[in-house]
Amino acid sequence: MKITKFKSKINLTNNGNLQAFFIGTGSAFSKVNFQNNVLLIKGNDHILIDCGNICPYALSTYNTPISEIKNVLITHSHADHIGGLEEMALAGRYISKTKPKIIITDEYKELLWNESLKGGCSYGEQSLHGKFMTFDDYFEQQKPEELTTTPRPMYKANVGSIKLTIFRTNHIPSGQDNWKNCFYSTGVLVDDRVLFTSDTKFDKDLLNYMTSQYNIDYIFHDCQFFDGGVHAGYNELKSLDTKTKNKIILCHYGDDFKKFTPQKDGFIGFAKKGVYYNL
Repeated sequence: MKITKFKSKINLTNNGNLQAFFIGTGSAFSKVNFQNNVLLIKGNDHILIDCGNICPYALSTYNTPISEIKNVLITHSHADHIGGLEEMALAGRYISKTKPKIIITDEYKELLWNESLKGGCSYGEQSLHGKFMTFDDYFEQQKPEELTTTPRPMYKANVGSIKLTIFRTNHIPSGQDNWKNCFYSTGVLVDDRVLFTSDTKFDKDLLNYMTSQYNIDYIFHDCQFFDGGVHAGYNELKSLDTKTKNKIILCHYGDDFKKFTPQKDGFIGFAKKGVYYNL
């Protein structure tokens, strides 16, 4: 893996090789590394995985306005993953005059609009039909195709040359040990070889399944530095076999990350914001 430094503005196109650019790598409460939102770039195509409440600001520090982001995938409805969507929607409507494309199932579209976005986006004006604004007034929906022979719900979609496989995760609430009892949350496999878990509890069954079915080169894994709760704990991840740990880059971590040396524990290391991972 080659890491390229950020220069003056995020390049939303490249020579055709897959890149990941972390807008941020921190947890929901991070004040140091922004939030764990990542841009995937390949050729003329790009997609933003999650758009947290400080994502538009974070993008501005890279001299890249939120209105330039044309494709987005949301993994779940915590503020550090959806909080910037309202600004994205309004910037598209009033600044760029375009609708960002969002990869989303009908099930999650309804949840995202009614439980999170409607209050801020619906009532500012009325649509051309004299009704309050809807999800479709702001975004263009691209429905992923559900796969039928998988042990948990999985979907596939393509954003140009970028292949996405979306899978259910076990994230919230706490105290549940099965994705079936959890709120809608997902991770993403990119081009069948780069795994982004997004937010998830420690889920060895998921890792075993994905690594057995796909030739995965890198795993960008959710991480917290204490046990319990709704994220994979550092000590839990340390218990994985050496082969798996050697593929893991830790992300969504707290501001006390300097107390840890992941390379000594068998991981590749911590993900860094503001650089291109050439994958």
